[in-house]
Amino acid sequence: MARTIPTFVCQACGAAASKWAGRCGDCGAWNTMAQEGAAAPGSVLSASRKSKSPAAIMESLEAREEERARFSSGVSEFDRVIGGGFIPGSAILVGGDPGIGKSTLLLQIAASVASSGRAAVYVSGEEATQQLRLRAARLGVDKSTARIAAETNVAAIFAALDGAAPPDLLVIDSIQTLWSDTIDSGPGTVSQVRASAQALVSYAKKRGSAVILVGHVTKDGQIAGPKVVEHMVDTVLYFDGDNAQNFRLLRSVKNRFGPAHEIGVFEMRGDGLQEVVNPSELFLSGREVSAPGTAVFAGVEGSRPLLVEIQALVAASPFAAPRRAAVGWDSTRLSMILAVLDARCGVRLAQHDVYLNVAGGLRISEPAADLAVAAALVSAISGEALPSDCIYFGEVSLSGAVRQVGHMPLRLKEAQKLGFTAAVIPAPGDETRTLPKMNLTRLKTLGDLEPDMMAAARAKKREERRER
Repeated sequence: MARTIPTFVCQACGAAASKWAGRCGDCGAWNTMAQEGAAAPGSVLSASRKSKSPAAIMESLEAREEERARFSSGVSEFDRVIGGGFIPGSAILVGGDPGIGKSTLLLQIAASVASSGRAAVYVSGEEATQQLRLRAARLGVDKSTARIAAETNVAAIFAALDGAAPPDLLVIDSIQTLWSDTIDSGPGTVSQVRASAQALVSYAKKRGSAVILVGHVTKDGQIAGPKVVEHMVDTVLYFDGDNAQNFRLLRSVKNRFGPAHEIGVFEMRGDGLQEVVNPSELFLSGREVSAPGTAVFAGVEGSRPLLVEIQALVAASPFAAPRRAAVGWDSTRLSMILAVLDARCGVRLAQHDVYLNVAGGLRISEPAADLAVAAALVSAISGEALPSDCIYFGEVSLSGAVRQVGHMPLRLKEAQKLGFTAAVIPAPGDETRTLPKMNLTRLKTLGDLEPDMMAAARAKKREERRER
């Protein structure tokens, strides 16, 4: 029998050490070293090295006609995010906060795949089968032919799957609850998560099943467990949203079979998650067109154009160090835009509290939102509303120049479809020749943005200084 020696493994990065330490020497995380059992050197490892494995099968790159193509999940927003549908033999990792709707979405997908005539299996390690039936009845999919199971032992799951043909779709909810009797540690530890994920990914590749693994997330929003799990799988998806809002966003951060950073939008209702065909209308609903400090930004998430409202509030600060707060946008980039407005445009906000919000809870990361943020800030400080039928996009450099961004025709076509007739865009480029009906304002520098509004903002600042 193999001798077992104690090993301390970091639950954040998977680094192993022979002694406990308060801080991981690899990733620097505190209080993450947990004791796990490991086989002594020279026992299991040496035995595996001595065993003779069959030689790997070498194949050509030429495609085969018998290879199966993608098949749809039955949910078009999910298909969009993963690149057009499931690929047989692929592994997908889905992470998200507790209660965000991961299990609801995947149960709907499993039922939809089963209704199309394919085999779907949903294995839950967190809920009993009766709980799954109650949820299916609430979602209206209780008549589906999808098979369900409540099991956490990896060997027991494989034993049940071997009794029939491999399913087209296998859902594991969640990977942190699985355990293997070949690993001497509890469920959820780095060793168990890594071993269970490796076994399931190997099953997907050998049997041709599409496997979806649900992963818990940490307080930082990252998928819990070793980072190597994200390298094992083919696609990594994050399911997030604001609990105060009804919509949910499914975002891909890795995809070997399609574009990354694609998003799908869902709305949480009493009967489950419903697809949002036109998310721009959702994010712009309830917009106050005559309110100062609001600008409409035409963005692109993956291959999808998305129009959102950016809101800014500027108020005189009673403190020596004014506050800067941004929700849905990078606070560091907000400070940069404020510095450019001060140094290049003469709009001084050093004595004001500045609050920025992306309406609807959406988070924007592309620099093309710089111009819309600057327009909202200028509108807020001047007290004058921007035109309600105008959109803004463009990257702002430290010199104050407005730089060109990608997908300009796509952004403008989406805005035109929603009834917008004007756009403020960067000066370089001629991609908009096919849209003559839109009133385009091309900016070379940020100082050209609404000159009358800029002048009013500077005059207001001078008046405030005189009053002080």
